[in-house]
Amino acid sequence: MNELKSEGDINLGEERKKWYEKLDESTKELLREDETYFIHQTLSTPCLNVVKRAEGSYIYDHQDKAYLDFHGNSAHHVGYGNPAIKQAVLDQMEKLPFSPRRYTNETAIAFAKKLTELAPGDLNRVLFAPGGTVAMGMALKLARAATGRHKTISLWDSFHGASLDMISIGGEAVFRKDAGPLLSGTNHVPPSDPAHCPFDCGKTCSLKCADYIEYVLEKEQDVCAVIAETVRSTPYIPPMDYWKKIRASCDKYGALLILDEIPHGVGRTGTFFTFEQYGIVPDIVVIGKSIGGGMLPLAAMIAREGLNDSVKNRSIGHYTHEKNPIAMAVGLAVIRYIETNNLLQQVVKKGNYLTSGLERLRLKHSCIGDIRGLGLLVGVELVLSDGNRALDLAEKVLYASLALGLSFKISMGNVLTLTPALTISFDELDQALEILDLALEKASQDDSL
Repeated sequence: MNELKSEGDINLGEERKKWYEKLDESTKELLREDETYFIHQTLSTPCLNVVKRAEGSYIYDHQDKAYLDFHGNSAHHVGYGNPAIKQAVLDQMEKLPFSPRRYTNETAIAFAKKLTELAPGDLNRVLFAPGGTVAMGMALKLARAATGRHKTISLWDSFHGASLDMISIGGEAVFRKDAGPLLSGTNHVPPSDPAHCPFDCGKTCSLKCADYIEYVLEKEQDVCAVIAETVRSTPYIPPMDYWKKIRASCDKYGALLILDEIPHGVGRTGTFFTFEQYGIVPDIVVIGKSIGGGMLPLAAMIAREGLNDSVKNRSIGHYTHEKNPIAMAVGLAVIRYIETNNLLQQVVKKGNYLTSGLERLRLKHSCIGDIRGLGLLVGVELVLSDGNRALDLAEKVLYASLALGLSFKISMGNVLTLTPALTISFDELDQALEILDLALEKASQDDSL
């Protein structure tokens, strides 16, 4: 079903049923309990398996089987159970476990200061939130307050969170379908995706999608913000001039540029902020997921200095755990770990290594189409001989890989999306490539997986 071809892989296919039947009885019992107590929803219930523990690049299931985790919900940049992050939690718990609203604390101030030091331009103001979705909601409220407008432009197929305001901005049908009235004024435009481009660009983006955003800005005249992921986590990687063109259009028509870097900011693409690779500075950027060290929910909205005055007489966040000192300590520890261990430089090397290995697999497996990515955000598109999406094959490859000890997700129905921990070793990358090779071979030959 088209509505299920989203950023996340589905859990309703035949291969999922076959996978479930092969699980041991104690795992099945836990999954049945999970279904008993949790609300059922596509993408999560029934669950894939039961996780018992997680360490470094691996998760371990209920039977203690190890899986190299190339998914991690993009929260595991510094590896699972990172000792430096755990120590930061323990140290902060001893000093100050909680900070009530209306008060601040030294750790929160230090974390906010560090983020503004890392952010280019005049991105000097910060608000924290207990998750990326609510941080995006703050960004939208800030844009409305600063511009006096409420309309937005965002992209079809985008994802910015599952709250009502963010599914209004987002463009995935699996969240929007039958949800009832959504926010008004939410204009949607085609994404920069040559593979599914409505402008007939072919394999090379002509930037007509960026031209269309300017067209809508001109026609609407009262748009408060263009809201988008700098790169899609599927992944789709816009050409280098895409964001420069949109940045100029926003400036021309008085709209803010809000970039959602919740999944891939904090270094996954080889720079701390992904937008740095495009030579632009947004008005607001939101990071999350990995900044919590794979342990705590945490997100940050970072805005340019000039937007501060627009909300002095109102509240746009005000969350109980906005300046939670333990979360703040984790965020600081994540940044320090990245800097101390030169992870950004390593991400570029490891990303090139992974992509080169995948290119070698493409010579062997004709079903591999486009290979794309930045740093350690990599996608492998599986296609049929006629060029159409190999949906069934992708699902078979996923479950064959799981059986061999590699976990990842399928995006848009046929894209193997590979997002390992940034701390992954070259040996572990080789292991993942070997598993993918075997899984592609097995899935192509065996319809009985």
